[in-house]
Amino acid sequence: MTLIQPHEKSLVSPYFAFYLIVSMQIGVGILGFQRYIAKSSGHDAWMTVMIAGVAIHALVWMCYSLLNNSGGDLVSIHEQLFGKWVGAVFSTLFFLYAVFLALTALRTYIEVIQVWMFPHINAWGIGFLLIFVAYYFVSGGFRIVTALSFFCVLIGTPIIFLKYFALKNSHFYNLLPLFDHSLMDYYAGTKAMTLNFLGFEMLLMYYPFIKNPASSHKWSQWGAFFTLCIYTLTALESFAYYSQGQLKHTIWATVTIWKIVEFPFIERFEYIGISMWLFVILPNIVISIWVATRIFKRVYTIKQKYSIFPIMLLLWIGCFIFKDRQFIDALNTYVSRIGYYLIFFYIPLLFIIQRIVLKVKGTKHAKI
Repeated sequence: MTLIQPHEKSLVSPYFAFYLIVSMQIGVGILGFQRYIAKSSGHDAWMTVMIAGVAIHALVWMCYSLLNNSGGDLVSIHEQLFGKWVGAVFSTLFFLYAVFLALTALRTYIEVIQVWMFPHINAWGIGFLLIFVAYYFVSGGFRIVTALSFFCVLIGTPIIFLKYFALKNSHFYNLLPLFDHSLMDYYAGTKAMTLNFLGFEMLLMYYPFIKNPASSHKWSQWGAFFTLCIYTLTALESFAYYSQGQLKHTIWATVTIWKIVEFPFIERFEYIGISMWLFVILPNIVISIWVATRIFKRVYTIKQKYSIFPIMLLLWIGCFIFKDRQFIDALNTYVSRIGYYLIFFYIPLLFIIQRIVLKVKGTKHAKI
């Protein structure tokens, strides 16, 4: 399969890689990840956030090495290593993963709206509206998708300053004693953080749409570092504010903290926070859908404007299937598990296989 070179007008500047990485990694997971990692590592769980974040930096480096040596995207890598037909199978599996990643972000955000704002609203109704908005951005092309990521990061960043309200009422002795858990506990906590750091791997498909893509590496690493700082600060805030007993029974720890935010002109700030979070969650959905349509175009030569409708329909049907907390929690768990094996096992495996293939073929100067 010949690599389809994107048109010059579809390319974006290297520094936009920062916003693309951040907008995919920060999503609905940050609203309640604290409870999951606390189950494994207790008050030391904030350390597992840092461990997972450092691992992500290494994986981003592997992604760039894979892409630089393939001259294309993930479909090119699969074809290079496994051939046309087997590579197409693996690319199709990644397509399904991107669709489920979009569904996870969509359905979990709808659940937050149902729990905190409108308990009796139908998931399919608000799901249809969000999918329609996503269609508008995806159909506009990659530059529109990138612009959305850029503005959504700018809109969502000021929410960071709300942590002041929790920090001034926190008890940092809740973090003590340090290093009070086994290595297996830290491993379990790191694994539980996987869903929150997922999204950077979409780089494997939009890489060719970046001008001088190799030069965007530093921006992607800065994006991963920014995400790590946000998650670490959020974890420290939550573990200092809540006791372990409270945290184990608090599903949406971040949203619950928003309830203590007080302004003279706003009574229930959590309503504002959840509404603003739409701008944070929207790039999760849009980029995942765009990646899915791009894979379909590369593998099956079906234009993106034709494949987008079946994908939107699948997402809407998913709003019917995953209709309560048990099903939504299972969706998050399984997508997190698949993502864990994808980024921590499959990407390193591709990296190793590519090194072997290049060495066997006599490539003396593989690009790092």
